[in-house]
Amino acid sequence: MADRLNTAGPGVLRHSERLYVPWWGWLLPMLGAVLLGVEIHLGYPAVPVWIPLPVAVLVMAALLLSLGRSRVRVSGGAEPELWVGEAHLPLRFAGEIEVLTGDAKRHALGRDGDPSAFVLHRGWVGPAVRIRLTDPADPTPYWLFSTRHPQRVADLLREAG
Repeated sequence: MADRLNTAGPGVLRHSERLYVPWWGWLLPMLGAVLLGVEIHLGYPAVPVWIPLPVAVLVMAALLLSLGRSRVRVSGGAEPELWVGEAHLPLRFAGEIEVLTGDAKRHALGRDGDPSAFVLHRGWVGPAVRIRLTDPADPTPYWLFSTRHPQRVADLLREAG
């Protein structure tokens, strides 16, 4: 699937990461699913507990897996691109690139944020990267996305752009 989406051609992927939910992020939701399954059984005693319990756990697992579907990819080649989720940005339109952590990230996602910006934020991933766009035809002022390796991604974007 990556080759189908990567218009720069096969074999030139410079960085790829999946923004999956870590193991500790599964604990509370799965506990909640187990409690929901047991509560359904208690509310409807005619329903055996082995029916709602696995259904609730499987639904929660599917939800958590879907939350971690997003990927961040940087491709090289003749036309380098940044892929964040299903969106892609040719790096010839990348302007200022900055790494955001802590308060800077919180402000960029909150009071200092632009509603027309492209944002892919995952709360369980600490840092983020912001890229100002230079394309005058694009109404999006910047991209802001979570990544576990912000400095590596920023360096790759700077050298490719």
